[in-house]
Amino acid sequence: MTDASEYVGHHDWEAALDILMELGDVYPAETSFWDLCAQAAHWMQLDRAERWCHWRRFEVLHGVIRADLQLVESAASGGRHMPIPGDGRLRPLWDIGDVTAAGNPDLYVARIWVEHEPDLKPGERGVVRLAPLSPERWRRLTGGDVITMHEQMPETGAATITEATFP
Repeated sequence: MTDASEYVGHHDWEAALDILMELGDVYPAETSFWDLCAQAAHWMQLDRAERWCHWRRFEVLHGVIRADLQLVESAASGGRHMPIPGDGRLRPLWDIGDVTAAGNPDLYVARIWVEHEPDLKPGERGVVRLAPLSPERWRRLTGGDVITMHEQMPETGAATITEATFP
């Protein structure tokens, strides 16, 4: 916290916010912390940081789902031709193992946040976080489970769950 105070003293607000967000990722933080960080990011016009703070607020309420995602090559059937934006805007469908009464996969929507990269290109592999629109349906997932991403048929990617923690 001393580091953040020093940056504030030098009017380097963005560096101070970065330190606070890192602390919020290391130590448990409540929704009010993420709300304040999001508001600060908004005032500084740091769009990605603001979206990250909203994302982390969602995770405080609904849990964290992290996965290792391998996208299908763009030339393959079902492959994307554009990178996945890494800031939680894409909302593909996911097959998490449920089936409909007719025996078809029951697909659920979840947003994607690509960790440590601005995007994930077709055919690439990366660590992602998922924010399901119906988080209660995802609570049975555990590390090692494999789920598939769909934007069309066939699948666009396969993800192995590496972390699934719920409040």
